[in-house]
Amino acid sequence: MDVAVEIDHENGFNGESGAAKVQERIQKRNQARLEDVERRKETKQSQSVAGEKGEYFSRTFNEERASIEELLSSCSGADRAVATKKLEEATAKTLMLQKFLNDSMQFLTQYKLRQAQAALQKLHTSLTETREEALPKKKFAFRARTKGAEKVPAQVADTPPDSSISKVDGAPASEQCGFSHMNSQFLTKTAEEIQNRDVLLTHLTNCKVRLFGSPSTLHLKHIDNCEILCGPVSTSVFIDHCRNSTLAFPCQQMRTHNTTDTQVYVHVTSRAIIEDCSGVSFAPFSWSYPTLEEDFSVSGLDRNRNNWSQVDDFNWLAAGTPSPNWTLIPEEDRKTTWDP
Repeated sequence: MDVAVEIDHENGFNGESGAAKVQERIQKRNQARLEDVERRKETKQSQSVAGEKGEYFSRTFNEERASIEELLSSCSGADRAVATKKLEEATAKTLMLQKFLNDSMQFLTQYKLRQAQAALQKLHTSLTETREEALPKKKFAFRARTKGAEKVPAQVADTPPDSSISKVDGAPASEQCGFSHMNSQFLTKTAEEIQNRDVLLTHLTNCKVRLFGSPSTLHLKHIDNCEILCGPVSTSVFIDHCRNSTLAFPCQQMRTHNTTDTQVYVHVTSRAIIEDCSGVSFAPFSWSYPTLEEDFSVSGLDRNRNNWSQVDDFNWLAAGTPSPNWTLIPEEDRKTTWDP
């Protein structure tokens, strides 16, 4: 009796079927060995690819970081318009670098990941510090008159004394206007009143505001349950502590802080930015008035470039997952009739 048959008898099989079983087991062991070899090969290739990707990431990340640092450095001593443009570019590049890091996490070592995160945090800090130095924050305070100010009319807005706006960011009073501490009012400004000026709306409740024309900047602070519509803003719109409101304006840049449950109808030529916000929703700018096209020309905004749906949330940097803090207003729910 040959060996195969003896083995099969020991296992209770007849000779022919036992040989087949032995052959099947041998084939399975060979297949397992081949699969193990293939897995090791794939692992080695994967490690090689990951290494190449890691080198590409480091090279690209460092190049972009150096580019951003150069932009920030060039803001020193630059005039406000140039500094604003450079800071907008640096902000956009920093956000793209954050996205690049988020998309690359899966193949980065923990050491490289920690290094990149630390470098990115340093960039954010430098960006904030440069912005504060080159573009000082607006100071919403009444200031005592100086001799130089005696040549400027004390009342810069044709509103009651308790609702006029004082100096903003050190700009001459003749370049500012707005409304403050008003409740349940319908408020308007003409193009002549706001053209190329800084407009500040602060501490408004249950008000409707119409700003016709093209202001230089628009500042909204402590706005509650208001509807504010503004013509094309040639530079930036800054929003802080706004809630339960509806806003509409075209602008070059939009920065929103501490804002909740607010709809924004916007035409923005850069990417809108929100921070410490929730329940903010966006739709394309839809307000219209007779001189809108003329005001767009005055503002210098590009009518063909509108990033109304591109919003960067500084509190939500998870790759591939939408921020829960903002949404797009469904087309059927968008407001199209505004006046009165």
